Amino acid sequence: MEKLKPKLFSVMKSYTKEQFVKDVIAGIIVAIIALPLSIALALASGVTPEKGIYTAITAGFVISFLGGSRVQIAGPTAAFATIVAGIVAKNGMDGLIIATLLAGVILILMGFLRLGNLIKFIPYTITTGFTSGIAVTIFIGQIKDFLGLTIVSEEPLIETMDKLKAVFQFISTTNVQALLVGVISLLILILWQYLPGFCKKIPPSLIAVLVGSAMVALLNMNVNTIGDLYEISNKLPSISLPAFSLKTVQNVLPDAFTIAILAAIESLLSCVVADSMVNSRHRSNMELIAQGAGNITSALFGGIPATGAIARTAANVKNGGRTPIAGMVHSVTLLLILVVLMPYAALIPMPTIAAILFMVAYNMCDWRKFIGLCKTAPKSDIIVLVTTFVLTVVFDLVVAIEVGILLAAILFMKRMSDVTEVEGWKYVDDEDDADSVSLRVVPHNTMVYEVSGPLFFGAADKILKITLDEKMNCLVLRMRSVSAIDATAMHNLEQLYADCKKKNIQIILSHVGEQPMHVMEKSGFLDKVGRENVCAHIDDALERAAKLQ
Repeated sequence: MEKLKPKLFSVMKSYTKEQFVKDVIAGIIVAIIALPLSIALALASGVTPEKGIYTAITAGFVISFLGGSRVQIAGPTAAFATIVAGIVAKNGMDGLIIATLLAGVILILMGFLRLGNLIKFIPYTITTGFTSGIAVTIFIGQIKDFLGLTIVSEEPLIETMDKLKAVFQFISTTNVQALLVGVISLLILILWQYLPGFCKKIPPSLIAVLVGSAMVALLNMNVNTIGDLYEISNKLPSISLPAFSLKTVQNVLPDAFTIAILAAIESLLSCVVADSMVNSRHRSNMELIAQGAGNITSALFGGIPATGAIARTAANVKNGGRTPIAGMVHSVTLLLILVVLMPYAALIPMPTIAAILFMVAYNMCDWRKFIGLCKTAPKSDIIVLVTTFVLTVVFDLVVAIEVGILLAAILFMKRMSDVTEVEGWKYVDDEDDADSVSLRVVPHNTMVYEVSGPLFFGAADKILKITLDEKMNCLVLRMRSVSAIDATAMHNLEQLYADCKKKNIQIILSHVGEQPMHVMEKSGFLDKVGRENVCAHIDDALERAAKLQ
């Protein structure tokens, strides 16, 4: 069984000074990358800029310290932006803190209950669908700031469709200067990676922030900055408890489950990617416990939900980070930046933040995989993919995940019921078939039915379609391809047995697998049929039927 032991405690046994230097350098570089992203994601989540940094500091440190991965970097991610914005708009910061605390508790319970491996049962089509949907919602939410629109609304715009409608309604208020800053920032983000040598090591988001801020300040441009819209604080995060109420808990509980599931999925996916990069193996249940502890810590210090960030984790690995020390250094570096440089964040233009989030959305959506699935996946998977995507954009992630999982389960059961067959043997005369040597001789008193595929509630009715001939006194059920059986199918078998008993027909079972055998024995069905009528091979079953003529 997988150990519930943080990776930090394992890797420190062979830790060296050389690796410490590499971890420190990687941690500082990742912190520089995380700084503008944390601010941008906080603003996209509808909270003040420092909340994103609080999250990266507190949750990032705890998750690295307790985590089940050697190189995981945690912090605010784009996946939570729309959820957090919705919670804040409906229930305020207290509601968000309570939802995050509950999500943390759920994650810890998932870890202690060893549910880390169950995440693999979330279909790939659902994760791809809602990830692409979140990317689209982030993109739509940033159009306003990128174009510098002046949107007048009686109530804050929460729903994605309302934001898109407002963009078209107020498109005439586009601020050309804001658009210019946004376009230049976006070009820097896109083109910086093509520059030679040392330039590639400098995060393009940092360059975009510096250039955008310089343009607005030096050219005296009429463009909204973070300082125009938000109060900037460089205070250290302090513990604050929300005002708990049963009503608030009830309101945010569905959101808490969504945060927990999403955090589990994203963090474990990031761990899998990291494992392939450093040739390691993460501890999934310990990672869930760390994610839970990290989110609880983040909430108590006024942060937002956190999870493993794939892009920052990859940057950590590429820059030499190989132990959780790098993630802890990343958090400490951000703490120093918060105290020293946070007031200067007021100068960052909102179109630059929008441009950064445009790139986050583009990298997140992975449209090539989405289109590839639409071209190559079975129709049922395409239905789940597109439905989850559309519901994420039009409604919200909670609805999308609920409907997506339900739809995937129904379509999976439909596929399984389609492959389950109960068919009677075809009878031929020897003289009519030249290959009769390969056929088995069936006693004249016997019907033989071949049962194939899992017998579960979606296919259990096929058992009742067996036609009983009163002229026969034996029914052989060949079950060599039945991998599993459930209570509904067992009930129908009992009903078939009752019908056979009324007509004086003996049921004989052949090739019963381990799981079906266990279920039949537990239900007492084997004793009803008679253990002498349970045969290991079809030939034994036919021989038994011949004796009952």
